[in-house]
Amino acid sequence: MELVIGTKAWSTWSMRPWLALKKTGAVFDETLIPLRQENGISGAAILARSPSGLVPALRDGEVAISDSLAICEYLAERFPQAQLWPADPVARAFARAAAAEMHSGFASLRGECPMDLGAAPRAVALSDATHKDIRRIVALWRGLLGRFGGPWLGGGEWGIADAFYTPVATRFRTYGVLASDFGDDGAAGLYAERLLARPEYLAWAAGA
Repeated sequence: MELVIGTKAWSTWSMRPWLALKKTGAVFDETLIPLRQENGISGAAILARSPSGLVPALRDGEVAISDSLAICEYLAERFPQAQLWPADPVARAFARAAAAEMHSGFASLRGECPMDLGAAPRAVALSDATHKDIRRIVALWRGLLGRFGGPWLGGGEWGIADAFYTPVATRFRTYGVLASDFGDDGAAGLYAERLLARPEYLAWAAGA
């Protein structure tokens, strides 16, 4: 099994399935393609390994998948013992919805606060649109943690939904975002800290 990823300091899309795959305990080859290279070098290298010409891309025998959420869904079915989705159907539905919302939304936060694991923490001025994104994320975290009892979004096991919000936790840290300024009672802030203390994330960050 091979996972093709982009630069670890920047590629949120690569991080998410990498974390999920790490959680499974499966042995896999990591192929890292540096991003933001001149003369189209990155694009050509990715296209040679990814059907869509984008990272991440998973290759498992004859199977080739190049969408982060689709990769995670594949891993959940390939490695059911890893419990990447909650066993409870209601918790699973909510966790899937949370991951899908991250997968397709929060464009303003993404644009104004790109992930950069090598950047020094700093406070920045954020637009109203980004404030709205952050408030929604904080509310979503608090809602799921309260509904399913934590410590993770779907309940007791860290899973795909948590992998999808791990890059958000790094953004909050880098750009000085305090969840308490956006309606948090403490639960969301502690959740962000737990995400960044996970062994899977620490292994990713060590290679960034």
